[in-house]
Amino acid sequence: MRELCVEDCERCPELVDSRSRIVDGVGPPDADLLFVGEAPGENEDESGEPFVGRSGTVLDDALRDAGLDRSDVRITNCVRCRPPDNRDPTSEELANCRGYLETEIDRVDPDVIVTLGKVPSQHLLGRDVAVTSEAGDLSDVTIEGKPRRVLVSVHPAATLYDRSQRDTFEETIARAAGFLDDDGGQSRLGEF
Repeated sequence: MRELCVEDCERCPELVDSRSRIVDGVGPPDADLLFVGEAPGENEDESGEPFVGRSGTVLDDALRDAGLDRSDVRITNCVRCRPPDNRDPTSEELANCRGYLETEIDRVDPDVIVTLGKVPSQHLLGRDVAVTSEAGDLSDVTIEGKPRRVLVSVHPAATLYDRSQRDTFEETIARAAGFLDDDGGQSRLGEF
């Protein structure tokens, strides 16, 4: 889906200098689940795909355990270019890329948006979020005039640095898959 790709953008000079490519979302353009991270890291910048490397493996494993495959969901980021030294994107960078994310959300029209970590959770919910205590919470929010359901999740990388976050993360991904099953969506839980 060409309109989901950002061909060229130079709104954030520091990100233009630090990126090797723009990293667009991947997955079906009509996915029922849309996962949103904060920004590409080094591995993502090299491969051109979001959530690869160790964090991607954690996400892939949790999806599999929930009866889904990576190819069943769409995965994107708030910011499409790698910030220097993998720092968090600035509020200006988030604002510069917001239109791309909103267009993707509008076109994909997911049943549930799963925010992976603090930055995307706060960015889409428009408030401070205590991710570890709010993981698994579902919020209704309006994005570009349309009601959306946003499910807060810890970032997959959090499970690598704090093993106690693993269960929370896996339970949140299973809850996301359960929404699809409840809605008659594309969940494959019955196959396992």
